[in-house]
Amino acid sequence: MRRLRLHRVALLYFWLLLGSACTMIPEYSRPELPVSNAWTDLPAGARPKTAGEQAFDIQWKSFFQSQPLQYVLATALANNRDLRVATLRIEEARSLYRIERADLLPGIDIQGRGSRQKYPEAVSSGSGIGVQTDLYSANLVSSAFELDLFGKLRSQNEAAFESYLATEEAQRAVQISLIAETANTYLQWLADRKILSLAEQTLRAQTESFKLIERSYTSGVSSRLDLVQVRRAVETARVERMRFLRIVEQDKNALIVLMGTKAEDSFPEDTTLDDVELLESLPVGIPSEVLLSRPDILALEHSLLAANAQIGAARAAFFPSISLTGSYGYASSDLSELFTKGAEGAWTFIPQITLPLFKGGENLARLNLARVRKNIAITRYESGIQTAFREVADELAALRTLDGELEALQRLVEATQESYDLSLSRYRLGVDSFLAVLDAQRFLFAAQRQEIEVERLRLANLVNLYKVLGGGVAG
Repeated sequence: MRRLRLHRVALLYFWLLLGSACTMIPEYSRPELPVSNAWTDLPAGARPKTAGEQAFDIQWKSFFQSQPLQYVLATALANNRDLRVATLRIEEARSLYRIERADLLPGIDIQGRGSRQKYPEAVSSGSGIGVQTDLYSANLVSSAFELDLFGKLRSQNEAAFESYLATEEAQRAVQISLIAETANTYLQWLADRKILSLAEQTLRAQTESFKLIERSYTSGVSSRLDLVQVRRAVETARVERMRFLRIVEQDKNALIVLMGTKAEDSFPEDTTLDDVELLESLPVGIPSEVLLSRPDILALEHSLLAANAQIGAARAAFFPSISLTGSYGYASSDLSELFTKGAEGAWTFIPQITLPLFKGGENLARLNLARVRKNIAITRYESGIQTAFREVADELAALRTLDGELEALQRLVEATQESYDLSLSRYRLGVDSFLAVLDAQRFLFAAQRQEIEVERLRLANLVNLYKVLGGGVAG
């Protein structure tokens, strides 16, 4: 009989659980893309994708092909503290989801209890002695389990699950951003090192010129003005060198922070900007495929789905809630007999129904709040799409012009170098003053520095394009 009663109770739980599978979550419809259906003219470095090919499928080690740069990125992915925080956020969201999911199932505890009572003579039927009673029990207890007839708990569970997925996508977005930021900081460090090297070359050249003019001035060939002008050029070059010594060191410090290492740890010092190799051609595709696959956009959509699920939970709050409390076990007046054949079977089953009658408009306010939060999530999603579209369009526009700008600067450097060589020859022949040489040298340094900066910008543009296209994070 005990076993039969227990089976009946379990069967009742099962059918009530089976009947609670419905929810009041509104049907989800993805918002239309608030952007154009195609990019404008694709530059040479961005090719249309082939079937099944996407930029986010390209692993970062396939895109960043230089070994020193791969080492820097791998170190950052392994040690960066911001990425660790994002990973811990996933664990936090997963735990919250499991907590919400646990509410869908009854909780069962083992509970033991013992009591001893003594009644005084005055209330013990006038027997002249007090009465003492003992009662011991051991039960399996299911406490306050709410039947999810109208899907409130399932809606909350769905919202927690979507929030977990949003956190997971946000972590992937942090990874992609970390890869791009670390790569760009590395490129900036290499570019500033190259400019530092150029400044040191210029300082050496100016120092040699100063020695030449000083000898000429001592012999009475050059004027005092020539000597002062070349000395000013030497000091200007020395200032530039000291400035870039500081900048290079600061670049290195920033890179070390991103890598999450110590300053004394191994560092790829024996590399130059010219050694960097990146995948030069990326598949672009169409906005609806590219943007909807970016992890930051996926995170926003999962947040929207979570807000949509909360509407279902708010709707279900208008309907009755049913909770069950039950126990099954043994009771005995003697603790030593509690687990023997002499113990009596004991069970309780307490269903409870709560019907919301008057809450001062709280349920209606919560439903309106859930709807407003969904509209906020829709707006954030659409804004994220627009921002992502602009990011890709900006990088494509830069890609379209940077190659041509770099080629023009290379020709400018060649022309300025020739101008400097001619000015120096004319000065040695006594045709021009040394001021013309200094001007030509200043223009040459400026052109060479600009060429290095545009070279860095071209590489950074490829890195940023890879990022905004949702470049893959798998190694």
